[in-house]
Amino acid sequence: MIELVLYTRSECCLCEEMKGVVEEASRGFGARLSLVDVDSDPELAREYGDEVPVLFVDGSKFAKYRADARRLRRRLEAAQRS
Repeated sequence: MIELVLYTRSECCLCEEMKGVVEEASRGFGARLSLVDVDSDPELAREYGDEVPVLFVDGSKFAKYRADARRLRRRLEAAQRS
């Protein structure tokens, strides 16, 4: 299963936008999306506080601020083949 982790914060329009792109682009890939609120942990807030949203695909940083749906689908296709 492909693991997607999206670091977000509440009341963040870019976070909501990226979440929508990720949900749409990942349909049919059997991917699992986990949302992590960076403000829930001081360490995460320090690491990602100014960079949210940040998307990781199978542990590798994929996108910051915005995600391109076509590029994400290509990455997910490659992950499925692996």
